[in-house]
Amino acid sequence: MSILNKKWKLSVWIILLAGAATFAGLRIREVARQQSEANLKAANKKGGGQRVISVGVATSRTGSVLEEILLTGSLRPKEQVEVTAKATGRLEKINFELGDRVQKGDLIAELEDDELQQQVNRANASLAVTRASSAQRAAELEYSKAHLARAESLLKEGLIPKSDFESRLTATQVAEAQLQLARAQERQVQAEISELKIRLAQTKIYSPLSSVVARRHVDVGALLNPSSPIVTLVNLSTMVVQANVPERDVAKLRVGSQASVEVDAFLDRKFSGKVARISPVLDAATRSATVEVEIPNPDAGLKAEMFARVMLDLQSTRQAVLIPREALVYRGQQPGVYLHQQGKPLFRPVDTGRTLGDDVEILGNLDPGLTVIARGASMLRDGDSVRLAGGGEGKKGAQAAGGEPAPRGKKKAAHNQNGVAGR
Repeated sequence: MSILNKKWKLSVWIILLAGAATFAGLRIREVARQQSEANLKAANKKGGGQRVISVGVATSRTGSVLEEILLTGSLRPKEQVEVTAKATGRLEKINFELGDRVQKGDLIAELEDDELQQQVNRANASLAVTRASSAQRAAELEYSKAHLARAESLLKEGLIPKSDFESRLTATQVAEAQLQLARAQERQVQAEISELKIRLAQTKIYSPLSSVVARRHVDVGALLNPSSPIVTLVNLSTMVVQANVPERDVAKLRVGSQASVEVDAFLDRKFSGKVARISPVLDAATRSATVEVEIPNPDAGLKAEMFARVMLDLQSTRQAVLIPREALVYRGQQPGVYLHQQGKPLFRPVDTGRTLGDDVEILGNLDPGLTVIARGASMLRDGDSVRLAGGGEGKKGAQAAGGEPAPRGKKKAAHNQNGVAGR
């Protein structure tokens, strides 16, 4: 029993010694870490860890900005027509394929017309019969009129009774009525022939405009009903963009206002257009008016449904705060500038508008006349110090207040659901 007690006590001492060694090791590591942090803080206080960035500065200022509005939308042809059948029949022939050019009046398709042709032949035969009948009735009427005249003469001389004269008169009236009936039947057959000819003409479908085949809907042999589409024709010589303009800008637009159009398919090319139509009624939900911009497309380079960006000139200017573009920096998604204050950069978030060449329009949170860091602003971070490179000012940028309007630039703005960019 004593042997067991001794072994138990020995195990306890071993465990205690191991715990003491572990605690001592952890304590030594903690002391070493604290000493390292103290050395680092001391070095920082002596200036050994602080960055000094050489920068250039500029002054925020007021300048004149040309007012423009950016619209977005899809291109569509000014003229688009679905060519449809006007009669029931089987498609016998189609003369154009997808992408083919069509001139106004060209024969696009033909329906089977054998049955209609037979009906026309039968109607023509009926017309010949009614014309012969009319000629017979006319001859009979002339004969009856001659007998009536002779009977009238004999009656005056008292050679025939009055009843004979009245019989001749009645026969003449009957002959005249029969002639009128025959001629009415002749006109009826002529009307039937005209109707059959119209139906026969409807078996041939012609192009209503000079255009291009954008879509072919049916193949030869298909049974068509009236209004069944055969092909879709588009005239690409003039394209149209339809977009919504906010209420505050509608009054500044005029029919004929110039527009500059860009599409992703031709990034190196700008197209000219003009405002063709402005809706007189605003949408009650969005408080915006529909505007149509027409773009000439003589070479047919623009295609339907291309996405277009349309910059409309509002033909007016406004005053705005401008800074050099290189002074604008971002913290995440937040744009801002660094103000220069006693050798230290101070970040200030701002609201941006359009980019005008080498300058940026500031919409809010920055007054004119403040010194901002321009060159080198993108390299700054919290805790840095700055020194002016050569004591020079940064790039000046857009025209100051009272000068000429700044050059046009692209808007940097988010589009709303109606395709209108904020300014």
